[in-house]
Amino acid sequence: MESLFNPLIGGLLIGLTATIYLLSTGKVIGISGILSQLLFNKGRLLPFLFIAGLIIGGSAYGTLTEQTVAFPETRSPWLLILSGLLVGYGTRLGGGCTSGHGVCGISRLSPRSIVATLTFMAAAIITVSILN
Repeated sequence: MESLFNPLIGGLLIGLTATIYLLSTGKVIGISGILSQLLFNKGRLLPFLFIAGLIIGGSAYGTLTEQTVAFPETRSPWLLILSGLLVGYGTRLGGGCTSGHGVCGISRLSPRSIVATLTFMAAAIITVSILN
């Protein structure tokens, strides 16, 4: 039962957060859009607090539950930077990230978000199938 309980609570909290953010700002929640607001727009307090909350919340959870993330191998820092830039470009090209399209777009029945999420999922399934 516990293995179902934690994801259920996490999903409910994500949904609640997305709803509160939409009702309070009129914008859908998505990390790429929030990061863009933090870097390029005025009024940076809310995006800063959101990203700080992600970092603090994840760190607190990892500390309190003593969970660690083991990376299977070491990657080049340059490869990680290039990968991050390509993901950022892709989110701009796709009009949002997986959280924006998958959580907020689908819940609003946005055809663009449904297609984008199906594309993300298909690419992920194909990639895993090829690599495994």
